[in-house]
Amino acid sequence: MPTHTNTIVAIATPPGQGAIGIVRLSGPAARDIGLGLFQSSRPDFSGFGAYRLHHGQLRDAAGNFIDEVLTAWMPGPRSFTGEDVLEFQCHGGAAVLRLVVEACLTRGARLAEPGEFSKRAFLNGRMDLTQAEAIMELVGAPTGVAVGLAGTKLEGLLARRIAELRASLEALRVQLCVAVDFPEDEVECLAPEELERGVSEARAAMAELAGNYDRGRCWREGALVVLAGQVNAGKSSLMNAILGVSRAIVTDIPGTTRDYLEESVQLDGLPVRLVDTAGLRASLDSVEMLGIERSRELMSRADLVLLIIDADLGPGAEDLDLADEVKNLLVVANKMDLVSGDPAWFAEQPWRERTICPLSAKLGQGLPGLLAAVRRLVAGAGTPEPGALVPNLRQHTALVAAMGELDSLLYDLSAGLPYDILSVHLDTACALLGEITGAITSQEVLNAVFDGFCIGK
Repeated sequence: MPTHTNTIVAIATPPGQGAIGIVRLSGPAARDIGLGLFQSSRPDFSGFGAYRLHHGQLRDAAGNFIDEVLTAWMPGPRSFTGEDVLEFQCHGGAAVLRLVVEACLTRGARLAEPGEFSKRAFLNGRMDLTQAEAIMELVGAPTGVAVGLAGTKLEGLLARRIAELRASLEALRVQLCVAVDFPEDEVECLAPEELERGVSEARAAMAELAGNYDRGRCWREGALVVLAGQVNAGKSSLMNAILGVSRAIVTDIPGTTRDYLEESVQLDGLPVRLVDTAGLRASLDSVEMLGIERSRELMSRADLVLLIIDADLGPGAEDLDLADEVKNLLVVANKMDLVSGDPAWFAEQPWRERTICPLSAKLGQGLPGLLAAVRRLVAGAGTPEPGALVPNLRQHTALVAAMGELDSLLYDLSAGLPYDILSVHLDTACALLGEITGAITSQEVLNAVFDGFCIGK
């Protein structure tokens, strides 16, 4: 049951102008605050009917007109937060929405904190922590695939899978406790072989789930693809060719790009953050050197680095260094329109062991093959299956930590340690799985989750 005694208010729609803006109230005084501001257009209005839209005007305490609105009242516990919720559907001007919020504050509401509506829904048992996080993933989903991944978690399927894994470990934990608590009694004790089998099966299932994080992350968050290489290799020309617009400045003057340029693009549904970086070369120019340092920092975080090499001039020392340093590298031989056949350096070390995509960014030749290779290397073949369970970073971290506890248990089991020590690893693993759904979690974890939400959500 709801435990909050105060009523919160916030604008629930994005900032800026629009046709409609929503102001949301949640708490025990939501209905009374609404009745104090709302004047129905119906002469026979006797109060808000639940789960219905009511048309009328909002007026402040002095009786001044604020807006013409639709109002909906949703009594708890059958509401988003599990509390009494009232929403005003207003015209979407920033000044209008601000006046509505101020009028609610005057009547006793307080401003909601970031994510407080969702946090109350969690605390009131309307959703678990994975579903609450799925709301923000759904709001920020860049593609239809990301919408599907978030929707699967919002339906509670990830929570259900975590609960199954935790239940399997809890069953083993109970049997270990029996063996520890009643060592002298004639009770059926879990054999070491059975314990090993049960723990190994649970760990394998957790590893499969955790592995979906890397496979699905780029669909949910977008992949970072960095264009790197020497000056005048054609990085900016390639970026413009991929985007289909002249976004980066292209000249014959070396070092035109001194800072990085970032644009978003979709490759057959895959969201990609495409970054054009400063050309790599030895320079005494402090501004250019700062740009090169930023380029290297971006490459260290990239899902894929495209090393652009002038096919006619061939690779330089900077290209060789990059090929040696970066593992997730795809070589792009640009300006193939200036050469006849494959250049000799294709067959030299280390390039003959690398995948090389020949193209001409100027003419657009070879571009489809490059984009297909980028998509394949970043996201693999195809798209995630419908209903795929893809944990976020927090959930993945907890899964990996729980797997570590099971690894320690299996090691201690092989060393012949007693069951009371082994049970500690199971206790910790179960607690970590409980943190994922919020069944067991600290206030610090809750704050970290909901502080990342927008106000009004």
